[in-house]
Amino acid sequence: MTDKLGAAFSKITSRGVLSEKDIDEAMREIRIALLEADVSLPVVKDFIAKVREQSVGEKVVRSVQPGQMVVKIVHDELVRLLGSEENSGLNLNAVPPACILMVGLQGSGKTTTSAKIANKLKARKKVMLVSLDIYRPAAQEQLAQLAEQIGVYALPVIRGEKPAETVKRAISEGKKGGFDVIILDSAGRLHIDEELMNEVVEVKKIADPVETLLLADAMIGQDSCNVAREFNEKVGITGIILTRIDGSARAGAALSMKMVSGVPIKFLGTGEKIDEFEEFHPDRLAGRILGQGDVVSLVEKAIENVDRGEAEKMARKMMKGKFDLEDMLAQLRQVQKLGSMGSLLGMIPGLSKFKNQIEQAGVGDDLIKKQEAIILSMTLKERRNPDIIKASRKKRIAAGSGVEVHEVNKLLKSYEQMSTMMKRMGRLGGLKAMAGMNPLSALNNNPLGKMLGGMGKKFPF
Repeated sequence: MTDKLGAAFSKITSRGVLSEKDIDEAMREIRIALLEADVSLPVVKDFIAKVREQSVGEKVVRSVQPGQMVVKIVHDELVRLLGSEENSGLNLNAVPPACILMVGLQGSGKTTTSAKIANKLKARKKVMLVSLDIYRPAAQEQLAQLAEQIGVYALPVIRGEKPAETVKRAISEGKKGGFDVIILDSAGRLHIDEELMNEVVEVKKIADPVETLLLADAMIGQDSCNVAREFNEKVGITGIILTRIDGSARAGAALSMKMVSGVPIKFLGTGEKIDEFEEFHPDRLAGRILGQGDVVSLVEKAIENVDRGEAEKMARKMMKGKFDLEDMLAQLRQVQKLGSMGSLLGMIPGLSKFKNQIEQAGVGDDLIKKQEAIILSMTLKERRNPDIIKASRKKRIAAGSGVEVHEVNKLLKSYEQMSTMMKRMGRLGGLKAMAGMNPLSALNNNPLGKMLGGMGKKFPF
């Protein structure tokens, strides 16, 4: 969707004057982009009508940059469609323990997302995880393992106990144990049926949750609207959590769910890792959809995931012009903490349009993992003194990491260029040396650098 919208905008932003015909043509391409991304037809019609109405006005046609005005109108309408931020975030205003009920179809990510919410709350709340899924094999064990992984309490499983009885036991234990929040992971089905709905309704009556959150897989397409409508009508939901929003090229159905259900989108699941989970901000997602990036979320991710002590240690080494393969390994691991390469590129203004090209060039999560494996196949002495790595050592390192020798050579070449840049920074006064430098200059021997070489002027950084 981002690519198609970007193509539509590039035609109008390059023109100094826009006619009504130009705007109609752009609207047609935007309509196709939204429909192909599984946005429901009624939502698309409403969206296009509102955008066109504002775009054909005198203010736009006679403005200095009419194309940019149209882009802004589309952005603002996307924000309106996605909802305001007033209702984002969890409502935990209740006498403890406050219950959060997770509902949705099987495979939507309820169990993992329950753990993600617990992980997000555990710093300021005492959280209990409760599995009500007695149907899916090992579902209860999975939640218990996730709870242990993130360091929160999981209600012990009693075999043969019905979900309603489990909820009563959880609330009783929650009151005795001084828990602030109980997260109830309900069972799902491959499709909506009466038995599923009756069970969820019974659980909800007993738990009286402050939040009933519908988990929706962004990849299920148009059916996501039906799921949202059914759950809202029969159970009553207070919010939506979209999962696999990062991995899906057809996540546009998510735009329809807020309109269909009338409840806000609360969170986005951007990956499988526990920390790949973020609060929903309509303006930020609109920026990503339009290829404008989301620097605020990127900075928040960095603050949350980057080890400050390690960063300061690295800065001191840079000031001295020192940089070895141990440092390169630390940098690769810091990048991995920020999430997938696709999600990072989507947050950097101007780079989202190159996501497909970068993936085709082999520069992505797999490359980072491969580079990490190569460095880990080296001895500590080799990492700290890369100059000793000659032909025989390269063969051993390649065999140990499951790659070819030329890939080891590529890594060493990239290291040399980064090391040269660090030394230059050290000689010229640290970070001030970055001024006037081409940020891509250190990547000349890297697939990403080759692909983007000479494009530096096109980037906004």
